[in-house]
Amino acid sequence: MTSEGAAPVRSDPDVVVVGGGVAGLFCAYQLRRSGASVTVLERGELGGPQSCSYGNTGFVGTHGAAPLAEPGMRSLRTLGMLSPDAAFYVKPRLDGELLRWLGHFGRACSAPAAAAGFRALVGMKKRSLEILLGLCESPSIAATFESPGIVLTYRTAEGFAAASRSVARTVASGVPLRILGPGELDELEPKTRFAIHGALYNPEGAYLRVPEFVIEFGRLLREMGIEICERTDVLGLEVRARKVVGLHTNRGDLRPRDVVVAAGAWSTECARLAGIGLTLQPIKGYSVTMDMPPSGPSRPVLLSEGRVAMVPLGDRLRIGGRLELTGMNNNISDRRVQGMLRTVREYLPELEETQTRETWSGLRPCTPDGLPLIGRTGLRNLLVAVGYGHIGMGLAPAGGELISHILAGEQPITEPAPLRPDRFGSTESTRR
Repeated sequence: MTSEGAAPVRSDPDVVVVGGGVAGLFCAYQLRRSGASVTVLERGELGGPQSCSYGNTGFVGTHGAAPLAEPGMRSLRTLGMLSPDAAFYVKPRLDGELLRWLGHFGRACSAPAAAAGFRALVGMKKRSLEILLGLCESPSIAATFESPGIVLTYRTAEGFAAASRSVARTVASGVPLRILGPGELDELEPKTRFAIHGALYNPEGAYLRVPEFVIEFGRLLREMGIEICERTDVLGLEVRARKVVGLHTNRGDLRPRDVVVAAGAWSTECARLAGIGLTLQPIKGYSVTMDMPPSGPSRPVLLSEGRVAMVPLGDRLRIGGRLELTGMNNNISDRRVQGMLRTVREYLPELEETQTRETWSGLRPCTPDGLPLIGRTGLRNLLVAVGYGHIGMGLAPAGGELISHILAGEQPITEPAPLRPDRFGSTESTRR
């Protein structure tokens, strides 16, 4: 284990992975399995609150594969997304990168693009679940994994009708979703009372307890021989002949063969050090972790129209949600948090108030079409695995495997074409 504040043991590993969140750790895991020596650089503590792998709901499995850009979402004003009380809030500001991102977002809000994105994300989620189930052979990892299924609730008749119409298409794609009949929700959640119009159920719904998973996974990676350097900032990337030849950090310099940027919302800043532009925006999300109410749910529940999720964590209940495009601003908005809790009360009016243990916010890197950027950039040895948005826990295992396959020159299991980093424009470096 690399001690806090120490320089990396190796200055010339085969691969340096920048970012010790779930995306970076799965890249490191798959690269090490392929035989590479790997060093991970993490700017904070592994599993610490600076990471969006810390306070999210940890959902994995086949649910939640719909891209962020959906048909009918072209007009921000029509959808009320300029209101601070909207579930998906875009803070108005003069920002060229945001305007460019929104332009691509509008173009992605079409039925064909959404269908293609759904297919790509379902494939990644299925493969990720297979990888996670394999990892659960480790007892310490298995203790952080729960697979009780997920309930998707709809408060309005319109929302439930639209969701019901999509069930057959979703099942045809391999997701075992079904409409709950009268009384079935009470059988699944006998203690919890909902004020809703209807619900769906996905028996493959699963989740990881975070940050416990990240911490245990980090221990496993260190046992595999992966060096994880915490509290390590990348200060510069040295580029020569269209190749990264060195990384400068506050703990010393490294000269790896290849570099993978998987630094979450900070990936744009990191790639910019090499002259690479990435079409990403940080999307803020919130969570409130509280003592488990007596009538709290026993499995994950999605409050669909409100974009709020609930996940049981033993004696705790975590409520997570909201999407907020406000730049690299991670301040907690009490207005947004209270709006999220108000949504919970609307869906579950009898849920008891309990002691709040923690209120958290995190920044998730998101692309305009909701699919990650995975692959090579304009520099020969610089790759990215970024842009997982709010479903990173369920995509990162397959994303890490794809990075490993690309570097090894192997036939990938996950189709790389929809995830190309240059699909929104060139990723050629401005530095030579």
